[in-house]
Amino acid sequence: MTKFHIAPLHPNHAGELLTLQYAAFVPEAQRYREPFIPPLTDTLPQLQSLITDPHTPTLGAWSGPRLIGAIRGLITGDRMEIARLAVAPDRQGEGIGTSLLTTLEQTTPPTVRTLWLATGTASTATISLYERHGYTRVAERPDRAGIPLTILEKPHNQTRT
Repeated sequence: MTKFHIAPLHPNHAGELLTLQYAAFVPEAQRYREPFIPPLTDTLPQLQSLITDPHTPTLGAWSGPRLIGAIRGLITGDRMEIARLAVAPDRQGEGIGTSLLTTLEQTTPPTVRTLWLATGTASTATISLYERHGYTRVAERPDRAGIPLTILEKPHNQTRT
């Protein structure tokens, strides 16, 4: 297993982030037979803007000069949505996603009381990852395209050790 390090992303990383999202989320789009899932409709200007927003912490996992994983949070009041956890397909299973999730949780401002996310209900491996990290299922609902989503949450104070 090759080592990697995690660091905040900057606007000049947006192109690499977009490429990573495409690589990581095409299998999800295929699973749901829906080519327009949100991670595949993000644009370069949108990502550049999100990366600069202080309410949207965005982290990357790097192996040398290559971006191999990313995650972002979307802070709204005392809640933060965990969004766009992506790992390069050839690097999945190495703990990169877990490291990104843990780092984001540990660096979340203390004003955030609840962490939450939505993921496809048929994405059982993804749901299992979050459940292993203390997230619990709280609801199910369809997204704009009709894809069934599972909503998971956990109190932010559970992430402190």
